[in-house]
Amino acid sequence: MAGERRDLVDSFGRVIRDLRISVTDRCNFRCTYCMPEEGMKWLDREEVLSFEEFERIARIFVERCGVEGIRLTGGEPTVRADIVTLVQKLAALNVDLAMTTNGSRLTSLAHDLRAAGLRRLNISLDTLRRERFTEMTRRDELDKVLAGIDAAIDAGFDPVKVNAVVERGVNDDEIVDLAQFGRERGVEVRFIEFMPLDASGHWVNDSVVGQDEIVETIAAVFPLEPVPARGAAPADRWRYLDGRGMVGVIPSVTKPFCGDCDRVRLTAEGQFRTCLFATEEFDVRTLLRGGASDDEIVELLASAVGDKWAGHQINQVSFTRPARTMSQIGG
Repeated sequence: MAGERRDLVDSFGRVIRDLRISVTDRCNFRCTYCMPEEGMKWLDREEVLSFEEFERIARIFVERCGVEGIRLTGGEPTVRADIVTLVQKLAALNVDLAMTTNGSRLTSLAHDLRAAGLRRLNISLDTLRRERFTEMTRRDELDKVLAGIDAAIDAGFDPVKVNAVVERGVNDDEIVDLAQFGRERGVEVRFIEFMPLDASGHWVNDSVVGQDEIVETIAAVFPLEPVPARGAAPADRWRYLDGRGMVGVIPSVTKPFCGDCDRVRLTAEGQFRTCLFATEEFDVRTLLRGGASDDEIVELLASAVGDKWAGHQINQVSFTRPARTMSQIGG
């Protein structure tokens, strides 16, 4: 007999409605702000949750804890073998199912993912210049990503969103070019402030191009008007005055949205995190593999969320950088 529903509510009254699941720590790119070029120690296969384990924990989150949206991340989720099958399993839960991907494998997967029940796609693209793309990702695969974006559009994903991390002195001179790309392709570009989760650990605040600067840069060429408040969504959004779509900014550093956060994360090896920048994890895998009941798992999740902090405190002396990089946590 199923147990009673128990919303996950923290001490600040925030209710969890969104779950980010990292399905693998592996990736076919080596983006400089995410992974080192060499030396990554991958999880052993038996450490990573199986599709059945992901399905069970997702079902608990949805049916017992009221989660309404699930996003699949990595690493790179499309390098997980038979990812379409996992999408089918999770789509059966009737949630808003999304994926963040580098797009390099979408030419062969986009239509199958759509047919399996994936509702939304976010594709990472930080530069439109081939040499720079190779420098930033350490892979010469810009053409594959651009083709992947076209494949996503052709498969019927609407809107297709393109995520661009902006780093000063690296690609901040392409803000307008990326915005124009979105307008021409009919995709919504979302610029992301550079966060202290880079593989090298060399992040400094001077590398951050803030939301105000990004918006002013775009508006000087393509006039914008703000869209009403985002609620719990991470991006602030603007509409082009000429009707050519939308653009967004995720201002994690300069204008943190922690007060409205409704997200939690599960790593590929089954560690539960209440924040991207959390310094503590909670071991769900041991419960899953140790015969724990759904009630026991819900109790762990509720206890962890109950102690969720107010916010990450980037740029404050109390900020503590997570021990793991973005690829190990799940983007």
